[in-house]
Amino acid sequence: MSEEILRVEGLSKWFGGLQAVKDVSFSMHRGEILGLIGPNGAGKTTAFNMIAGFLKPSAGSVHFAGRDMTGRKPWDVCKAGVARTFQLSKPFGDMTVIDNLMVGGFARHTDRSRNRDRALEVADFLGLGPLVETEAQNLTAFDRRRLELARALCTEPELLLMDEVVAGATPSEAEEMVKLVRKVRDRGVSILIVEHVMKVIMSLSDRVIVFDHGELIAEGEPAAVVSRPEVLKAYFGENHDIPGA
Repeated sequence: MSEEILRVEGLSKWFGGLQAVKDVSFSMHRGEILGLIGPNGAGKTTAFNMIAGFLKPSAGSVHFAGRDMTGRKPWDVCKAGVARTFQLSKPFGDMTVIDNLMVGGFARHTDRSRNRDRALEVADFLGLGPLVETEAQNLTAFDRRRLELARALCTEPELLLMDEVVAGATPSEAEEMVKLVRKVRDRGVSILIVEHVMKVIMSLSDRVIVFDHGELIAEGEPAAVVSRPEVLKAYFGENHDIPGA
């Protein structure tokens, strides 16, 4: 069994009288792609934001590579080796692709030459090489997604948190993004991915975990998990006709 890279224990989050995440525990191993799925409002993004440092947990802990990251600020989490992408890509529009990527590099290193070299390497790796001098506001929507991923990689993460990577993509673009995510994992980056498109999760994930009403209700290999009665009910309701249930 490979080394554990992330452990979440008893994670909970309250917003006033609403408990968005309820005593969630799971772990993932180095080199793994772990899919996080569930219906709208299941608590996926809230859990994601607590792991990334954008929200402070009401209870529980987050450990990354053996270090307690609970409640740490996003920039400290990033410096420790955890990067994230966002569902809505928001590059610095009036800056070039290369300058956007160098911003990611400066999160970890102050050497401008080093960051530029790293940015050029990542741009080539993700197919953005011909666009490095293009202003981000002139990119297509899909190229902005690639830029979002590339900027995260420029922080040199060990763990990458990816949020809705194919939202709004065409089928061919979604297929290309799946290939890019696999390439990133093949470089040794572990990936925790939130995604609604089941085909993407099924093809990418080594394991999946399922949230419903803030609770973790299932985990395991994708094909086995998505056929479980409790998962089908979470997506389709109590009256869904489940053979053998």
